Amino acid sequence: MQFIRSQFPALSGEWTYFDNAGGTQVAQQVGERIQDYLYHTNVQLGATYEISGMAAERISESQKTWAEVINAAHPSEVIFGPSTTVLLQNLSRSLGQLFEPGDEIIVTNFDHEANIGPWVNMEKSGMHIRVWELNKDTLLPDLDRLKHLMSRKTKLVAFSHVSNILGTIIPVKEITSIIHEHGALVCVDGVACAPHRMPDVSDLDVDFYVFSLYKVFGPHYSLLYGKQKHLEIMPGIGHFFIGEDEIPYKLQPGNVNFELTFGSPGIIDYFNSVYHHHFNGLNVNLRSKINEVYRMIADHEQILASRLLEFLKIKKNIRTIGETSAHKNIRVPTISFVVEGRKSSEIPLLVDPHKIGIRFGHFYAKRLIDYLGLAENDGVVRVSMVHYNTVEEVDRLIRVLYEVI
Repeated sequence: MQFIRSQFPALSGEWTYFDNAGGTQVAQQVGERIQDYLYHTNVQLGATYEISGMAAERISESQKTWAEVINAAHPSEVIFGPSTTVLLQNLSRSLGQLFEPGDEIIVTNFDHEANIGPWVNMEKSGMHIRVWELNKDTLLPDLDRLKHLMSRKTKLVAFSHVSNILGTIIPVKEITSIIHEHGALVCVDGVACAPHRMPDVSDLDVDFYVFSLYKVFGPHYSLLYGKQKHLEIMPGIGHFFIGEDEIPYKLQPGNVNFELTFGSPGIIDYFNSVYHHHFNGLNVNLRSKINEVYRMIADHEQILASRLLEFLKIKKNIRTIGETSAHKNIRVPTISFVVEGRKSSEIPLLVDPHKIGIRFGHFYAKRLIDYLGLAENDGVVRVSMVHYNTVEEVDRLIRVLYEVI
């Protein structure tokens, strides 16, 4: 942990960060790469002079790195953008032009609005929207209900890999297989998953997968994966003279942010440093290194989640919203709860003076909060941990919660 925390300048301060699902702290390697780009290759791409060529190569290398990390088939399947919300809005703008009035899109009522709103808005173009509801008793998605919702008119199903409220890991591969059997496309929001489990998009066989790099120890930037066969036929959303075969440029209006695109593989530089701190695998490929690091992350985060969840079980006036098991195959350490007789908005105010950052609200999963009848309670209190958090930090939070609740 001493080595891990030394890689994050922000962690040298007094604050304990337990609002990581809203945005993690940034690995030092990311900041160094951003500064390097701005100081040495801050020019427009496409010119004939040498520095412009160097800048273009840097952007290209970033795409190649991320393609390898998520196991995409081609670097051109990696699209960058300012946020997951924007990327999904752009995706719906393009993909929606291939759908026809009367076609059906299935969204959930348990996701972040980023992967609901853009598809619901397509109802204005004649698409029919069907809602896949969470099972209120189990707080799990009901696969039989999904099968019932699907028809020959279903064109796309949008859902998340992990709920940013419940912390539950959703069986994407199984669900994707069901959807593909019905001839529909899959769009997965991986924002709440990627800090804890790096996706293998080829293994999952998803058509589209998106996550926010600023929630994976990087800059305020996001990444969208799309299967090349889909991207090739999708209409561009940029200038009219950008060719339909210019992937991913035709889906990146205004082009990428150069310094953040180049800076984002600093996340991978960080993971590499973690790997080599623990192992002597010089000839191991990048994806295997990432898998090994994430295995260690999952093991450590299970310990953190177990500690907090055990406390929440003991406190009889606290109700955990979601799975109460800390097992790494079931959930990530994003843990939400409500306190009997108290507004969720009250709790963080009592914790703030102790220099511990937690949060309350609906976290843009407003439909889920309304569905669970928690809106009048000001939503939930959420504690979202990542691997740079320590057992000692969790224990300190528990002591504070024990005093104030």
